[in-house]
Amino acid sequence: MPYERTKVVIETRELPRLLARSDGSPVPSTNHDLALQLLRHFPLDVDIDVSAAALPGVWAPVRR
Repeated sequence: MPYERTKVVIETRELPRLLARSDGSPVPSTNHDLALQLLRHFPLDVDIDVSAAALPGVWAPVRR
């Protein structure tokens, strides 16, 4: 379902965000760097909304 797919992408995006914000914690710097690299290519809410408008059978608009 489009809503479920969108929800999973948004929720999955939280892991690299948490790792990227972990300054001063015991997260190894390689994990921190990898998290930043992943976030660079992860879709933003606006990207998902544009995709949902173009492909409503695949994506749902982001619920805020």
